[in-house]
Amino acid sequence: MLEELFNLVKGVVSQNQNLPSAQKDDIAAEATNTVASGMRNMVAGGGLESLISMFSNGGQQKSGNGLLSNPIVSMMVGHFTEKLMSKFNLNSNEASNVASSMIPDVIGNLVNKSNDPNNSSFSLENLLNSITGGKVAEVAPQQANNGGGLQDILSQLTGGNSNSGGGGLMDIISQLAGGAQQQQQRNGGGGLMDLIKGFIK
Repeated sequence: MLEELFNLVKGVVSQNQNLPSAQKDDIAAEATNTVASGMRNMVAGGGLESLISMFSNGGQQKSGNGLLSNPIVSMMVGHFTEKLMSKFNLNSNEASNVASSMIPDVIGNLVNKSNDPNNSSFSLENLLNSITGGKVAEVAPQQANNGGGLQDILSQLTGGNSNSGGGGLMDIISQLAGGAQQQQQRNGGGGLMDLIKGFIK
């Protein structure tokens, strides 16, 4: 899933005429890291519901301005702006303009692709699995045994059905958050960025 995300980001970066060609792959890697880490940090902090809500409402947020008002996206934009200034020597206005257009474009494309039934590689399940180190694959079969599955989990989180038999839903959220926290620790010290840079050809 991470490689698919990198390729999606690379496509957005390649269309930006304001970036130096020699640095586009590295900028794409940094943007991929920003998006992947930002979403993983949200899940690790217990924000799974906010992340899923962004994907569920994505159809109404296709414009960059709509996504910019999302606190998750604006946090990523701020982080990426700083990286563009510190690592790629863009001035503050250039960095802000690039980040404010690129990150919402990437998220918008990701949301659209994950909601496309003909594009299985960008499913929300795959995304959550990559963020949580495969925890969704563990949780969904447990739910399936109880008559549900990932779609049941997602519908509960988005308000479709909040009755999950006791604390089942909170257990699921905490398991996914725990998986994301483990991924944070495992990928600390540049591990995730090293992995993404391996996709540069």
